Amino acid sequence: MKKVLTVVIIVLLIIVSTYKAEGSAKFELNMTHYHSYEELTEILQQFVNAYPKFLKLESMGKSYQGRDLWVVTINNPETGAARNKAAMYIHANIHGNEIQGSEVCLYTIWYLMENYQKIDNITELVDSRVFYITPTVNPDGRAYWFDFPNNSNSSRSGQKPTDNDQDWRFDEDGYDDLDGDGEIVQMRKLDREGRFKIDPQDSRMMIRVSDDEPGEYTYLGSEGIDNDGDGRVNEDGAGGYDPNRNFPCDWQPNYIQYGADDYPLSLPESQAIAQFLMTHPNIAGVQGYHNAGGMILRGPGSKNYGNYLNEDIKVYDHLGKKGEKILPFYHYMIIGEDLYTVYGGFITWAYEDLGIFSFTNELFSTAQYFNQEIKGDWQERFYREDRDRMFFNDFLEFNSMFIPWKPFQHPTYGEIEIGGWKKFSHRIDPEFLLPEVCHRNCAFTLFHADQMPIPEFAELKINKLKSDLYRIQVGITNKKMIPTISKQAQQHQLYRPDILTIKGDRIKVISGGIVTDKWQGTVTRVKVRPDRMIFKEGLWFKEIKRIEWIVAGSGKVSLCLDCLKGGIIQKQLELK
Repeated sequence: MKKVLTVVIIVLLIIVSTYKAEGSAKFELNMTHYHSYEELTEILQQFVNAYPKFLKLESMGKSYQGRDLWVVTINNPETGAARNKAAMYIHANIHGNEIQGSEVCLYTIWYLMENYQKIDNITELVDSRVFYITPTVNPDGRAYWFDFPNNSNSSRSGQKPTDNDQDWRFDEDGYDDLDGDGEIVQMRKLDREGRFKIDPQDSRMMIRVSDDEPGEYTYLGSEGIDNDGDGRVNEDGAGGYDPNRNFPCDWQPNYIQYGADDYPLSLPESQAIAQFLMTHPNIAGVQGYHNAGGMILRGPGSKNYGNYLNEDIKVYDHLGKKGEKILPFYHYMIIGEDLYTVYGGFITWAYEDLGIFSFTNELFSTAQYFNQEIKGDWQERFYREDRDRMFFNDFLEFNSMFIPWKPFQHPTYGEIEIGGWKKFSHRIDPEFLLPEVCHRNCAFTLFHADQMPIPEFAELKINKLKSDLYRIQVGITNKKMIPTISKQAQQHQLYRPDILTIKGDRIKVISGGIVTDKWQGTVTRVKVRPDRMIFKEGLWFKEIKRIEWIVAGSGKVSLCLDCLKGGIIQKQLELK
């Protein structure tokens, strides 16, 4: 009896371990914590161990300092190979200090796996789509922002040394943590010619003086000294370029577009991203995560480009306007028209050169943070935002985000004061708001992924004309909003057209063509290769394209519709 019981226990353990290996293992993700690059790497590895059936982890390339640009592929192999499905590409943290997008990426992986076979919509997404998710495409910048003293705006670039002050030296004059507290805050100095004074309502803050009153203080910028003796402070810190200005689309040199670097794709990180998208032509949707401002952005990046094509704008508007409802206080905007000019940007390259519908979400909306829109000119908004942020600091973050002003003897400026906001106080969502930020942005991106094309056979008729002669009539359509070929891709022939083929070992295709008038039965015949129909304009939402073949023979017939951005679908027929 004991032996039987032992065998039963062993069998049960094998079953349980197999069950976990098939993706049932739970993974608890801490969504009130920002993760370093090392923590991200560990979590991604744990994800893959927990869900080995669905997840694959690989490196798309190396950063300048040799860190891996990890990409997680989510695919259900039981429903087909990854390359045969429409794919959603998601990345974040192209600017090193814009860290919360990486958490949205982690959350997206977790949410898809956690809710597979629990929520029908999620199950359908995982079964019918592929996701390529890269939590950080600037791991050097992220690591520098986490590991060294910074402010909320520093460590934006990667860590390729750059001569920002053109003195033939590289990264020699960056920020200095003068008081050794691990933070880079502000410097100010008593100065009657200064343009600021103490805010009478809150002595920690300063406000601008009017033109006819004397000042009290001058802002001296972020903590630092003149390390290279050129009379300037903090003018050549680590890195100093913009990875999101290094893509081929409308790239401009550095004297026109600051941060563009030497030439398009000159950075190893942008090279790796571009190579990944080019070698994964099934990518039909692109999402980038940045901060800040609460925006859902699309191209063009420059007014010089002109307007996108009307058919594609309708698709963008459908997605972007729905996004405004999914993301309260976020605004759907055009980069070059509503924000500022961006040459060589990633999402504009993805659409304009690759024909992929692409968005950038600027995370952290101060309106959502304060639960109200702040109106007025920029000075009024800045002042009110600082006031509200101080309220948050005092009552929601328990005075942990602001460092009180204290005296310091500066080698150049003499007696000054150091104090102000820590790096986590601006641009970065407070950790207690992070779960909502992650879920809402994840939801918008999953909506985008859901709207990627799904081609299907809409109609099928087989008429026997005589003993071994048949007329086969087929309709194909796309049940989603995003077309299989964008108008941009069609106009510039950015990738191959959709192809519908008919095959069978015992058949011969006598003729074939596309039905141009379904009421009169008019067919435009294909003179060469009638077994192969080519659709250069792709399949658009609910549009039905009809095809007619005259076939001689019998037996099994296979129809295959191959859409680069919509996947491959097949239909089996029997002629008898």
